[in-house]
Amino acid sequence: MLSVTTLRRGLHTEQALTTETDLQLDATPDVDVSTPIENPKTFAELGVHPATVEALAADGIITAFPIQELTLPLALVGTDLIGQAKTGTGKTLGFGIPALQRLIAPLDEGFDAQSDAVRGKPQALIIVPTRELGIQVASDLEKAGRLRKVRVLCVYGGRAYEPQVEALQKGIEVVVGTPGRLIDLARQGHINLKNIKTLVLDEADEMLDMGFLPDVEKIVALVPPVRQTMLFSATMPGTIVALARRYMTQPTHIRAINPNDDSSLVDAIEQHVWRAHSMDKQEVIARVLQAEGRGLTIIFCRTKRNAQRVSDDLADRGFAAASVHGDLGQGAREQALRAFRNGKVDVLVATDVAARGIDVADVTHVINWECPEDEKTYLHRIGRTGRAGNSGIAVTLVDWDDLHRWKMIAQALGLPFEEPLETYSNSPHIFTGLNIPEGTKGRLPKGSQKRAGLGAEVIEDLGETGAAAGKRSGRTPDSGGRSGDRAGARDSGGRESRSRDSGTSGRTGEARRAPRSVPEGGADSAPATERAPREPRPDRQRRRTRSGSESDGGAAASTESASPAATSSESGDASAAPRRRRRGGRGRGGAAGEGAVSD
Repeated sequence: MLSVTTLRRGLHTEQALTTETDLQLDATPDVDVSTPIENPKTFAELGVHPATVEALAADGIITAFPIQELTLPLALVGTDLIGQAKTGTGKTLGFGIPALQRLIAPLDEGFDAQSDAVRGKPQALIIVPTRELGIQVASDLEKAGRLRKVRVLCVYGGRAYEPQVEALQKGIEVVVGTPGRLIDLARQGHINLKNIKTLVLDEADEMLDMGFLPDVEKIVALVPPVRQTMLFSATMPGTIVALARRYMTQPTHIRAINPNDDSSLVDAIEQHVWRAHSMDKQEVIARVLQAEGRGLTIIFCRTKRNAQRVSDDLADRGFAAASVHGDLGQGAREQALRAFRNGKVDVLVATDVAARGIDVADVTHVINWECPEDEKTYLHRIGRTGRAGNSGIAVTLVDWDDLHRWKMIAQALGLPFEEPLETYSNSPHIFTGLNIPEGTKGRLPKGSQKRAGLGAEVIEDLGETGAAAGKRSGRTPDSGGRSGDRAGARDSGGRESRSRDSGTSGRTGEARRAPRSVPEGGADSAPATERAPREPRPDRQRRRTRSGSESDGGAAASTESASPAATSSESGDASAAPRRRRRGGRGRGGAAGEGAVSD
């Protein structure tokens, strides 16, 4: 649970905005709170449903966060809202509680009185940009509505359709989903959005950056026009303002962002920026991870390949590490996130895209494997630590080629260390600056390996398509790079199924070749169907021939001149002889005596 005191420090709303959106939002009133909230109210005092209050209290959530205290009084009466707040400010319950309060749950009075066309159909829709954020939002809403038996479903790509369709058919009150999967379900007629009472667009700016805005507009068009709409975004670009004007009715604009938020974030986190050699980074990281008091740690990488490689290397060194990136199947990604949240692994290696929406408390260290792309990415990364009044440490390793990039980031943020300190795994300032015991090596001692590890977290069978659950996407050792009927066809009659030691020289063995080797009325070819096992023959030497005579002569001179195949060749019936495959071909033998391959 985040500290209200820390969040209160960054909370304010203004009557007049100071950005370019002033003119665009001139008709949007702001909530005027000129002084910080000193005594936060409880959810019961804010008029939240008693069952929801009890469910939150069971999880230790009693008083409201500042963003919740501002939004709940307005949202609970059905007012459209624009909430300008960043991840980690408690905005999920700010829009989640009103959405739960407006719906009719299975244990509520009047649920059974609904018609069949309404009962069990989604009453609240929350659109999110990423799978991870959707899972987190759905989990929070399930906890808040569990005493009322509110059914919450999270839909997103990477999972099989059948479980999601089955859940929708059984009945769902709240749907949390990504735009792509929501559109797919709507097109197939599996989801009915005609009874939506509350529509929420969470992290709208992220959806804009990821190109989801056209999909969002298509989904909004399927929702009834009479509804409550809430939009939450960390920034308010012109496109988001236009979206709000188009789909919202006189929304109230609430800002819960400190204009000096970036500088305060930088000041609250202890930062170390080192110039490190790429071949020595693993050793440096292994020592940083053994610092005194280190808790959960996130390591950011630019590429999926680096993320997997760093995770594997740390696991080999004895650390409980897991990775999250786009090459992993959804089941493996969720397994890694659950293990990280549950403390079974304490090091999560992630790419920027895969880490969007991950909000895990108690992260003490953030490590940048290489220099971030820009100052926005840098702030987003290091902002995963130092939350809720806790201290945080950020370590950034800069390659020699990225020095110019880091200088631009440092100048944009006003950081005092534009020139990163040249650092190696045995540099003294590593040990003194991060409180690492002297003499620490690049491998975690067995006595310190106390985490259960990724294997202790059960992987969920999601019915994934394209990648097996728990495996990396793309080719797998079992598939051999092919899948489906094509692979089966190749295995049943291709080059791989031919055994040179068994004495068969045709495509699939004796059963398929026997009819071809028996001429009409030809008694001398009868042994082809009665061939007895023989000793393994020596390695064959093939040569290409261009005429039938050369092929016959070659066959007679070979060690298999007495075989039925050779006999049938000598009989002059070229069509009865088993055809040889061309080298590098796909199983099409040439005509007898022309382009054939003989032994």
